[in-house]
Amino acid sequence: MTRSLDRLLRPRSIAVVGGGAWCKQVVLQCQKMGFAGDLWPVHPKADQIQGLPVYRSIDALPQAPDATFIGVNREATVSIVDQLSQGGAGGAVCFASGFLEAQAEDAGGADLQSALLAAAGDMPFLGPNCYGYVNYLDGALLWPDQHGGKRVDRGVAIITQSSNIAINLTMQSRGLPLAYVVTAGNQAQSGIADIGMALLADDRVTALGLHIEGIGDLRAFEALASRARELNKPIVAIKVGQSDQARAATISHTASLAGEDAGAAALLARLGIARVHALPSFLETLKLMHVCGHLPQNTLATISCSGGEASLAADSALAHAVTFPPLNARQSTDLRAALGPRVALANPLDYHTYIWRDVPAMTRAFAAMADPGIAITILIVDFPRADLCDPSDWDCVIASAIGAARETGRLYGMAATLPELMPEHVAQQLMAAGVIPFSGLSEALAACAAAATPLPIPSDPILLPNDQTDATVLSEAEAKQVLADHGLRIPKSQRCATMARVRDCSVTIGYPQVLKGEGVAHKTESGAVKLNLMSADDAYVAASEMTATGFLIEEMITGTVAELLIGVVKDPAHGFVLTLGAGGTLTEILQDSISLLLPTTDSAIQAALSQLKIAPLLNGYRGAAPADMAAILRAIRAVQDYCIAHRDSLQEIEVNPLICTPADAIAADALLRRSL
Repeated sequence: MTRSLDRLLRPRSIAVVGGGAWCKQVVLQCQKMGFAGDLWPVHPKADQIQGLPVYRSIDALPQAPDATFIGVNREATVSIVDQLSQGGAGGAVCFASGFLEAQAEDAGGADLQSALLAAAGDMPFLGPNCYGYVNYLDGALLWPDQHGGKRVDRGVAIITQSSNIAINLTMQSRGLPLAYVVTAGNQAQSGIADIGMALLADDRVTALGLHIEGIGDLRAFEALASRARELNKPIVAIKVGQSDQARAATISHTASLAGEDAGAAALLARLGIARVHALPSFLETLKLMHVCGHLPQNTLATISCSGGEASLAADSALAHAVTFPPLNARQSTDLRAALGPRVALANPLDYHTYIWRDVPAMTRAFAAMADPGIAITILIVDFPRADLCDPSDWDCVIASAIGAARETGRLYGMAATLPELMPEHVAQQLMAAGVIPFSGLSEALAACAAAATPLPIPSDPILLPNDQTDATVLSEAEAKQVLADHGLRIPKSQRCATMARVRDCSVTIGYPQVLKGEGVAHKTESGAVKLNLMSADDAYVAASEMTATGFLIEEMITGTVAELLIGVVKDPAHGFVLTLGAGGTLTEILQDSISLLLPTTDSAIQAALSQLKIAPLLNGYRGAAPADMAAILRAIRAVQDYCIAHRDSLQEIEVNPLICTPADAIAADALLRRSL
């Protein structure tokens, strides 16, 4: 078991091994940031580095260092790590590359990474192929390059797998207080979730940001999310990168509907980790969460002195999951008293400029807009360029926003429509007063939507994927029967191995009926499905027109309200992805689906179904009879029960369509692929 990362991330002594420019930069950055602990350069030949005496070897150090930056080649890195581990050091940053990430070019890279892990033993390390970290709380920087941050007393922590993105994030000028910026590199030993747990343990950290390229240990991420909920510290993630893993299932519609990103999206949603899709929104969401944590709801009010900006806010909100509730009677009365009769009252509000520079009047107007039904009130303000203009005329709006926040005790923000029109010194002034400065209106709305993401009720552990790769596709009849054994309702049916049996089987089933050709992956597209057959002769003629290895005759279900797809794909990175969507011939046309991870609950399934475009059909559209939701839930639970029982071999399931009627839900077709 690896020791805690605490000594490594919050050190009192730092050793820097190596004499190159990278190592000198580590020493310089610690000196510039006022690190109060011991700094010990280590090099076999140099006498001084940045004015500090140099130790010839690890053994010559006064004591085992809490943290060590190792800036030597990859072979020497393994040896240094072994010495540090044997000597009881707190941990290390392995800067060198050429390990597992280079195995495509160098077959020895994987072996060298294994040797590094063995050398470390239970001593924690970051990397390899890793820039290290910046601790802005204590001025401890195991960081071999420039950075753009400064010391803070409290702030957000960010973890990224990309060292270059980490550098860029430190250069932000948005007023976001950074407590830590940590790079994970190869995550040979310490993964993102492990690092996150250590950072959340610091009382000075208010929120955690994750820039994720790939998710490794699912159980570790579950533990991280659980701990964050316990500490009331929100997590926001930007998940990038495309995975080939979900592409393994290419037989069903489910695989294409779920897409490569469905597993990651379902995982983050299940864990209550807010997700954004761009770095600017990532930073703005962290800024919001630093001040207030999660928003209780997605309701907003905006105030601007321009009708164009009010319209822009309303239109921009269409791309984000936020709403602008209409003004209530109290808001309208108070706003009218503050603004007079010449302003049309609405949310978003254009308050014109009649009261500009009148701080008491502006404060009253801004205070009047806030309400318990509003999660955050945002003033839209663009500041002029200080190099060409005089921005002092905007001091009134800063004072009024801060005054309204203090008077009402409610949450306020100030958003510039263009990110560059929110000066850093203004952002810092607003942050100090608890008013959130947003750099960009669209980014502000994205941040609010992310922060208002509902926190899920803690659920059972994620069903972990198996490591099987071989698979066999069952016939439709076999797939239906094994699912029926777990409670899935299927039509009355008979299999016919030869044409000669078609007429007899047809009579047994009754009419109307459906004839299907076996041995065909996508039957409808291949002409291997015939509907509404009303006689044995009809069935025989239909069979003679198909190229099939056998035939399946089924009763035809009538009274359809809607057709659903229920699919499960094993995603090696995220578990078993359950996809629910519009089924039948509408599957590709509508592309209407939502994904969850197994196991899931009835409430989560119902919430997912309510988000589908075809939800009105299920609920009874324009007076039509609704579908039997209890039967639909039973069908989905039956598929889930099979998945849980056969987790060690399952690769893929698809029920499409599940025919939903006012009284039942019947699987008209099924595909099942599993390992032997």
